[in-house]
Amino acid sequence: MNVVACKELTKQYGENKALDGLTFTLNENTITGLIGRNGAGKTTLLKILAGFWYETSGDVQVFSVHPFNSLSVSANTVFIDDQMTFSNSLTLKELLNEADRFYENWDTDLAERLFQYFGFDPYEIHENLSKGKKSTFNMIIGLAAKCALTIFDEPTTGMDAAVRKDFYRALLKDYLAHPRTIIISSHHLDEVEDVLEDVLLINEGKDYLHLPIDELKEYAVGLSGKSAIVRQWISNKEVIYSQNVGFDNSYVVVKNDFEHESAKRLGMEVSPVTPSDLCVYLTNQTEGGIDDVFNKRDPK
Repeated sequence: MNVVACKELTKQYGENKALDGLTFTLNENTITGLIGRNGAGKTTLLKILAGFWYETSGDVQVFSVHPFNSLSVSANTVFIDDQMTFSNSLTLKELLNEADRFYENWDTDLAERLFQYFGFDPYEIHENLSKGKKSTFNMIIGLAAKCALTIFDEPTTGMDAAVRKDFYRALLKDYLAHPRTIIISSHHLDEVEDVLEDVLLINEGKDYLHLPIDELKEYAVGLSGKSAIVRQWISNKEVIYSQNVGFDNSYVVVKNDFEHESAKRLGMEVSPVTPSDLCVYLTNQTEGGIDDVFNKRDPK
Protein backbone atom coordinates (compact mmCIF):
# COMPACT_ATOMS: atom_id res chain seq x y z
CA MET A 1 0.00 0.00 0.00
CA ASN A 2 1.25 3.49 -0.88
CA VAL A 3 1.13 5.91 2.04
CA VAL A 4 2.42 8.78 -0.14
CA ALA A 5 1.88 9.23 -3.88
CA CYS A 6 3.01 12.33 -5.77
CA LYS A 7 2.64 12.93 -9.50
CA GLU A 8 4.16 15.97 -11.21
CA LEU A 9 4.06 17.81 -7.87
CA THR A 10 5.04 21.46 -8.24
CA LYS A 11 5.28 24.32 -5.76
CA GLN A 12 6.04 27.73 -7.17
CA TYR A 13 6.81 31.07 -5.52
CA GLY A 14 6.73 33.76 -8.18
CA GLU A 15 9.30 32.70 -10.79
CA ASN A 16 10.98 30.22 -8.46
CA LYS A 17 9.95 26.56 -8.37
CA ALA A 18 10.71 25.04 -4.99
CA LEU A 19 9.34 21.74 -6.33
CA ASP A 20 9.39 20.98 -10.03
CA GLY A 21 7.39 17.96 -11.21
CA LEU A 22 8.16 15.51 -8.40
CA THR A 23 6.81 12.01 -9.04
CA PHE A 24 7.31 9.21 -6.53
CA THR A 25 5.53 6.88 -4.10
CA LEU A 26 6.37 5.75 -0.56
CA ASN A 27 5.20 2.38 0.71
CA GLU A 28 3.86 1.82 4.18
CA ASN A 29 6.20 0.60 6.92
CA THR A 30 9.42 1.89 5.39
CA ILE A 31 12.07 4.36 6.52
CA THR A 32 12.95 6.72 3.68
CA GLY A 33 15.74 9.26 3.72
CA LEU A 34 14.84 12.49 1.92
CA ILE A 35 18.26 13.73 0.87
CA GLY A 36 19.29 16.94 -0.83
CA ARG A 37 21.37 20.06 -0.43
CA ASN A 38 20.11 23.13 1.36
CA GLY A 39 17.43 24.69 -0.81
CA ALA A 40 16.67 21.47 -2.69
CA GLY A 41 12.99 21.60 -1.68
CA LYS A 42 12.95 19.05 1.14
CA THR A 43 11.06 21.11 3.71
CA THR A 44 8.57 22.35 1.11
CA LEU A 45 7.78 18.77 0.12
CA LEU A 46 7.40 17.61 3.72
CA LYS A 47 5.07 20.48 4.65
CA ILE A 48 2.86 19.66 1.68
CA LEU A 49 2.76 15.99 2.71
CA ALA A 50 1.87 16.98 6.28
CA GLY A 51 -1.00 19.11 5.00
CA PHE A 52 0.45 22.47 6.06
CA TRP A 53 0.94 23.89 2.56
CA TYR A 54 -0.94 23.61 -0.71
CA GLU A 55 0.77 22.61 -3.95
CA THR A 56 0.76 24.85 -7.04
CA SER A 57 0.04 21.99 -9.45
CA GLY A 58 0.24 18.24 -9.77
CA ASP A 59 -1.28 15.63 -7.52
CA VAL A 60 -0.42 14.56 -3.97
CA GLN A 61 -2.11 11.84 -1.96
CA VAL A 62 -1.40 10.82 1.65
CA PHE A 63 -3.40 7.82 2.90
CA SER A 64 -5.24 8.11 -0.46
CA VAL A 65 -6.60 11.61 0.29
CA HIS A 66 -5.40 15.12 -0.42
CA PRO A 67 -3.45 16.16 2.69
CA PHE A 68 -4.14 19.91 2.86
CA ASN A 69 -6.35 20.65 5.88
CA SER A 70 -7.31 16.98 6.08
CA LEU A 71 -8.36 15.82 9.55
CA SER A 72 -7.55 12.19 8.73
CA VAL A 73 -4.03 13.09 7.58
CA SER A 74 -3.48 15.34 10.62
CA ALA A 75 -4.64 12.63 13.00
CA ASN A 76 -2.26 10.08 11.53
CA THR A 77 0.77 12.29 10.86
CA VAL A 78 3.35 13.90 13.10
CA PHE A 79 5.74 16.51 11.69
CA ILE A 80 8.90 17.20 13.69
CA ASP A 81 11.37 19.97 12.85
CA ASP A 82 13.60 22.45 14.65
CA GLN A 83 11.02 25.25 14.33
CA MET A 84 8.46 23.62 16.62
CA THR A 85 7.04 25.85 19.32
CA PHE A 86 4.90 25.04 22.33
CA SER A 87 2.89 27.07 24.83
CA ASN A 88 4.99 28.81 27.46
CA SER A 89 2.19 28.22 29.96
CA LEU A 90 2.85 24.48 29.97
CA THR A 91 5.84 22.64 31.41
CA LEU A 92 7.58 19.86 29.51
CA LYS A 93 5.77 17.26 31.59
CA GLU A 94 2.43 18.92 30.87
CA LEU A 95 3.25 18.97 27.16
CA LEU A 96 3.74 15.20 27.24
CA ASN A 97 0.38 14.84 28.99
CA GLU A 98 -1.30 16.93 26.28
CA ALA A 99 0.36 14.84 23.57
CA ASP A 100 -1.11 11.75 25.27
CA ARG A 101 -4.57 13.28 24.87
CA PHE A 102 -3.97 14.23 21.21
CA TYR A 103 -2.26 11.19 19.67
CA GLU A 104 -4.35 8.02 19.62
CA ASN A 105 -1.32 5.69 19.67
CA TRP A 106 0.71 7.71 22.18
CA ASP A 107 3.25 5.53 24.03
CA THR A 108 3.36 6.99 27.56
CA ASP A 109 5.92 4.49 28.79
CA LEU A 110 8.35 5.23 25.96
CA ALA A 111 7.94 8.99 26.35
CA GLU A 112 8.64 8.87 30.08
CA ARG A 113 11.66 6.59 29.72
CA LEU A 114 13.21 8.77 27.02
CA PHE A 115 12.39 11.91 29.02
CA GLN A 116 14.26 10.52 32.01
CA TYR A 117 17.13 9.10 29.97
CA PHE A 118 17.93 12.48 28.40
CA GLY A 119 17.74 14.20 31.78
CA PHE A 120 14.87 16.63 31.28
CA ASP A 121 13.47 18.71 34.13
CA PRO A 122 9.68 18.11 34.13
CA TYR A 123 9.08 21.72 35.22
CA GLU A 124 11.20 23.28 32.46
CA ILE A 125 9.65 25.38 29.66
CA HIS A 126 10.32 24.40 26.05
CA GLU A 127 11.32 27.91 24.96
CA ASN A 128 14.05 28.02 27.62
CA LEU A 129 15.79 24.88 26.39
CA SER A 130 18.98 24.96 24.36
CA LYS A 131 18.68 24.21 20.65
CA GLY A 132 19.95 20.67 21.11
CA LYS A 133 17.61 20.00 24.03
CA LYS A 134 14.65 21.32 22.03
CA SER A 135 15.49 18.92 19.21
CA THR A 136 15.77 16.06 21.68
CA PHE A 137 12.40 16.83 23.26
CA ASN A 138 10.81 17.16 19.82
CA MET A 139 12.25 13.77 18.93
CA ILE A 140 10.52 12.24 21.97
CA ILE A 141 7.20 13.64 20.72
CA GLY A 142 7.83 12.20 17.26
CA LEU A 143 8.72 8.72 18.46
CA ALA A 144 6.11 8.37 21.20
CA ALA A 145 3.27 9.59 18.95
CA LYS A 146 3.64 6.41 16.84
CA CYS A 147 1.80 8.00 13.93
CA ALA A 148 1.31 6.00 10.74
CA LEU A 149 3.27 8.74 8.93
CA THR A 150 6.12 10.14 10.99
CA ILE A 151 8.12 12.98 9.46
CA PHE A 152 11.45 14.22 10.85
CA ASP A 153 12.81 17.31 9.06
CA GLU A 154 16.50 17.72 9.98
CA PRO A 155 15.71 16.30 13.44
CA THR A 156 19.18 16.40 14.98
CA THR A 157 19.85 20.15 14.69
CA GLY A 158 21.88 21.23 17.70
CA MET A 159 22.30 17.72 19.14
CA ASP A 160 25.80 16.61 20.07
CA ALA A 161 27.24 13.45 18.50
CA ALA A 162 26.30 11.14 21.38
CA VAL A 163 22.66 12.28 21.43
CA ARG A 164 22.41 11.95 17.65
CA LYS A 165 23.56 8.33 17.89
CA ASP A 166 21.07 7.67 20.69
CA PHE A 167 18.28 9.22 18.63
CA TYR A 168 18.87 7.05 15.56
CA ARG A 169 19.29 3.94 17.69
CA ALA A 170 16.03 4.69 19.52
CA LEU A 171 14.26 5.35 16.24
CA LEU A 172 15.40 2.06 14.71
CA LYS A 173 14.58 -0.01 17.80
CA ASP A 174 11.10 1.51 18.09
CA TYR A 175 10.47 1.12 14.35
CA LEU A 176 11.35 -2.58 14.48
CA ALA A 177 8.90 -3.03 17.35
CA HIS A 178 6.20 -0.79 15.85
CA PRO A 179 6.63 -0.39 12.06
CA ARG A 180 5.22 2.68 10.38
CA THR A 181 6.14 4.97 7.47
CA ILE A 182 8.97 7.29 8.50
CA ILE A 183 10.57 10.06 6.45
CA ILE A 184 13.84 11.59 7.65
CA SER A 185 15.17 14.59 5.75
CA SER A 186 18.84 15.43 5.89
CA HIS A 187 21.69 16.81 3.83
CA HIS A 188 24.04 14.45 5.73
CA LEU A 189 23.30 10.97 4.36
CA ASP A 190 26.26 9.44 6.18
CA GLU A 191 24.57 10.27 9.48
CA VAL A 192 21.32 8.46 8.72
CA GLU A 193 22.11 5.74 6.18
CA ASP A 194 22.34 2.95 8.77
CA VAL A 195 18.63 3.28 9.62
CA LEU A 196 17.31 3.81 6.08
CA GLU A 197 15.66 1.36 3.74
CA ASP A 198 15.16 3.76 0.81
CA VAL A 199 16.68 7.04 -0.31
CA LEU A 200 14.86 9.76 -2.24
CA LEU A 201 17.41 12.23 -3.59
CA ILE A 202 16.02 15.54 -4.82
CA ASN A 203 17.86 18.40 -6.45
CA GLU A 204 16.47 21.83 -7.37
CA GLY A 205 12.98 20.55 -6.60
CA LYS A 206 13.24 17.54 -8.91
CA ASP A 207 13.43 13.86 -8.02
CA TYR A 208 16.89 12.62 -8.98
CA LEU A 209 17.07 9.10 -7.59
CA HIS A 210 14.75 6.88 -5.56
CA LEU A 211 16.49 3.64 -4.64
CA PRO A 212 16.88 1.16 -1.80
CA ILE A 213 19.94 2.13 0.24
CA ASP A 214 21.67 -1.17 -0.66
CA GLU A 215 21.37 -0.36 -4.37
CA LEU A 216 22.66 3.17 -3.79
CA LYS A 217 25.78 1.74 -2.14
CA GLU A 218 26.53 -0.17 -5.36
CA TYR A 219 25.39 2.54 -7.79
CA ALA A 220 28.83 3.95 -8.65
CA VAL A 221 32.57 3.32 -8.25
CA GLY A 222 35.64 5.51 -8.34
CA LEU A 223 38.46 5.08 -10.87
CA SER A 224 41.91 6.60 -10.48
CA GLY A 225 44.98 6.39 -12.68
CA LYS A 226 46.95 8.06 -15.44
CA SER A 227 44.85 10.81 -17.01
CA ALA A 228 45.25 9.59 -20.60
CA ILE A 229 44.16 6.06 -19.68
CA VAL A 230 41.24 7.30 -17.58
CA ARG A 231 40.04 9.66 -20.34
CA GLN A 232 40.11 6.88 -22.90
CA TRP A 233 38.32 4.46 -20.58
CA ILE A 234 35.44 6.82 -19.75
CA SER A 235 34.74 7.84 -23.36
CA ASN A 236 31.68 5.58 -23.43
CA LYS A 237 30.87 5.57 -19.71
CA GLU A 238 28.36 7.56 -17.65
CA VAL A 239 30.63 9.95 -15.75
CA ILE A 240 29.20 11.38 -12.53
CA TYR A 241 32.24 13.30 -11.28
CA SER A 242 35.80 13.95 -12.42
CA GLN A 243 38.82 15.64 -10.91
CA ASN A 244 42.47 16.04 -11.81
CA VAL A 245 44.82 14.69 -9.15
CA GLY A 246 48.40 15.92 -9.24
CA PHE A 247 50.25 16.46 -12.53
CA ASP A 248 49.10 13.52 -14.66
CA ASN A 249 46.48 11.57 -12.72
CA SER A 250 42.69 11.70 -12.64
CA TYR A 251 39.91 10.50 -10.40
CA VAL A 252 36.46 9.86 -11.83
CA VAL A 253 33.22 8.47 -10.48
CA VAL A 254 31.27 6.37 -12.99
CA LYS A 255 28.15 4.28 -12.92
CA ASN A 256 28.92 0.77 -11.72
CA ASP A 257 27.88 -1.17 -14.82
CA PHE A 258 31.13 -2.78 -16.00
CA GLU A 259 33.60 -5.52 -15.09
CA HIS A 260 36.14 -4.09 -12.69
CA GLU A 261 38.94 -6.42 -13.73
CA SER A 262 39.11 -4.86 -17.20
CA ALA A 263 39.83 -1.47 -15.63
CA LYS A 264 42.38 -2.91 -13.22
CA ARG A 265 44.30 -4.56 -16.08
CA LEU A 266 44.91 -1.09 -17.50
CA GLY A 267 46.50 0.01 -14.24
CA MET A 268 43.52 1.88 -12.82
CA GLU A 269 42.45 1.55 -9.20
CA VAL A 270 38.78 0.81 -8.55
CA SER A 271 37.38 2.06 -5.24
CA PRO A 272 33.92 2.18 -3.62
CA VAL A 273 31.96 5.44 -3.41
CA THR A 274 29.96 6.08 -0.25
CA PRO A 275 26.27 6.93 -0.67
CA SER A 276 26.93 10.30 0.97
CA ASP A 277 29.70 11.22 -1.48
CA LEU A 278 27.64 9.94 -4.40
CA CYS A 279 24.72 12.21 -3.50
CA VAL A 280 27.10 15.18 -3.34
CA TYR A 281 28.56 14.33 -6.75
CA LEU A 282 25.13 13.81 -8.34
CA THR A 283 23.89 17.20 -7.15
CA ASN A 284 27.13 19.10 -7.72
CA GLN A 285 26.47 22.37 -9.55
CA THR A 286 29.96 22.72 -10.97
CA GLU A 287 32.71 20.52 -12.35
CA GLY A 288 35.70 19.64 -10.23
CA GLY A 289 36.11 20.64 -6.60
CA ILE A 290 36.86 23.64 -4.42
CA ASP A 291 40.49 23.55 -5.58
CA ASP A 292 39.33 24.64 -9.04
CA VAL A 293 38.23 27.96 -7.55
CA PHE A 294 41.89 28.71 -6.89
CA ASN A 295 43.36 26.91 -9.92
CA LYS A 296 41.32 28.81 -12.53
CA ARG A 297 42.23 32.39 -11.69
CA ASP A 298 42.34 34.86 -14.53
CA PRO A 299 45.91 35.80 -15.51
CA LYS A 300 47.00 39.27 -14.49
